[in-house]
Amino acid sequence: MNEEFKVVILAIFDNNNFPNRVMADIHGKPMIQHVFETARQSGAAEVVIATDRARVGMAAEEFGATVCMILDDELTDLSRLAEVVDKLSWDDDAIVVNFPADAPLTPGEIIKQVADDLQSQKDADGAVLYTMVPLNVAVKETTINLIVDNSGYVMYFSRLPIPHQYSEKHKISEYRSYIGINAYRAGVLRSCRSLAESELDLAENIEELKLLYNGIRIHAAEANNVIGQRVITEDDVAKVKVQIAPTSN
Repeated sequence: MNEEFKVVILAIFDNNNFPNRVMADIHGKPMIQHVFETARQSGAAEVVIATDRARVGMAAEEFGATVCMILDDELTDLSRLAEVVDKLSWDDDAIVVNFPADAPLTPGEIIKQVADDLQSQKDADGAVLYTMVPLNVAVKETTINLIVDNSGYVMYFSRLPIPHQYSEKHKISEYRSYIGINAYRAGVLRSCRSLAESELDLAENIEELKLLYNGIRIHAAEANNVIGQRVITEDDVAKVKVQIAPTSN
């Protein structure tokens, strides 16, 4: 069994108020370098930084990363991953982990976990990780929740807490919150570009719903570690700095 996997870091951010966050300085290194070094610790066969910005690409090449330029602004994240798969000529059965470019504190073991989960689930086309959260987290605008069947396959993703608490007898104490790390077989990513549009995806703005609508099977597992502080705003940079020990270059 081929246990190798690839990691793609999508350093592309649309319509946000901190567009250059991947280049934010953290102890003398751009954040994207910290993310790259974390991804390398996962044991991946290849780690690729995909970006639409020359500045990011040049910086990544300076610290030794493989860079794939993605210049089509109309692409979604899944189709961007498909572009990387095509440009690097990866086999259809290659496992590709999509790792957030704004998560420098994430341990490499989480990346390996989602790759291993997809590798072990022969009937799955993709895999995602979640963490259990209370209702006050599940209701947040930035939280994506999911529910699974009795085999661990995702039934639905939503920006609302699911399942909905209606019963007065059975109380939901925790919800599955998708942490934004996923893995897909390269052939599935290639096929995503021709899938029928889904009203579910368009309404919830969750691209994975398009996959479920078209019969793509996604397995879910509880993350074996925390993803750590993400860098969404400039204030988050300071929060990350206190959790990353300075190192000599």
